Amino acid sequence: MEPVIGLAVGQGTGPELAAVFERVLNRIADTYSVGIDLTRSERLYHSYSSLKAGAGVERIRELTRQDADHYAEFCRTRAALGVPAVFRTAINAQSLYLVRQRLRAVKVDVIGPPETSLLLVRDEAQGFYTGENTHSPDSLVRTMAFSREITEQIIAFAVRRARQEWPDGGAERIIMAYKFHLLDGALDAWVAESAARHGVEIDLFQPDTVNRNLIEYGPRPRTMIIAGNEWADIMHVVLLDRFGSERQENRCTENVYLHPDAAGLVEYQTVHGSADDLAGKDTVNPVATVRAAAAIAERHAGCAGAVRMVERGLETLGRQGVATPDLGGRHSTTAVVEALLDALEPVALAEP
Repeated sequence: MEPVIGLAVGQGTGPELAAVFERVLNRIADTYSVGIDLTRSERLYHSYSSLKAGAGVERIRELTRQDADHYAEFCRTRAALGVPAVFRTAINAQSLYLVRQRLRAVKVDVIGPPETSLLLVRDEAQGFYTGENTHSPDSLVRTMAFSREITEQIIAFAVRRARQEWPDGGAERIIMAYKFHLLDGALDAWVAESAARHGVEIDLFQPDTVNRNLIEYGPRPRTMIIAGNEWADIMHVVLLDRFGSERQENRCTENVYLHPDAAGLVEYQTVHGSADDLAGKDTVNPVATVRAAAAIAERHAGCAGAVRMVERGLETLGRQGVATPDLGGRHSTTAVVEALLDALEPVALAEP
């Protein structure tokens, strides 16, 4: 039976990147002589720019809710059907975080070389980024929550993931970056209970303390940071730049759903946004999307070596100076993808 992969597309450059994803995934599948089916959401989800185009606050709220309802149901249905992964282009953040709250999402990214890597686990299921807005004529009240259950679920996932990343002992240090001083001591107690339950030590720090220590010392080898989005959303791109020598435009990452309704479903996305100003210009950087296609093919479709194959192709493009304008090149999105597909060579044949 052929593996099935989900595809969800937002406005802005979403349709262009979805086409890149399909083309690269199909080429990888052909190279490995496997079949991969795509199941695509029938809704084109809004970006923030498309929402604001000619819409007032009430209309934006309604469209946001519709997008969140539809995408959450798409994910639940894919998970129930056994679909292991979805590739999603950027959509409006408010809709996205409503889905992440409902389905208890965590974002996972490994930053830096394997021997010293930093594992970032972003808590997307609770806190300020989640919640509901209540409007009055001259004010907006945002109500959000933290819970013992979700905190425990995220820590349990993070500990498991660290042991997968580093099988010979897991993380050497676990740090949690939260504004816990605002939570009446409740988060401190939950973290201590969870750490004892899992037999690990967890250092719970204020975000500014985490920043100061990273600036002063850098991450120790095999450090895992579990962080609320209030810190992690801002710092993700900084961590990529400082410790991974990577730009967000080139990076894909994964979101894992922990709610039973979607448990096991992994969503891949580009780290960059919808780039509405580039829509239709054929200049959006396709590298993150290409990497997402390779990761999905290797991890969920049996194409062992696909990631290395694509990375070698990208290295070839780098030597040739083939890049979109944001990376200092003069090539279109289409030209970059064409050059990459020409450079792809199965790893088994490319090994010395």
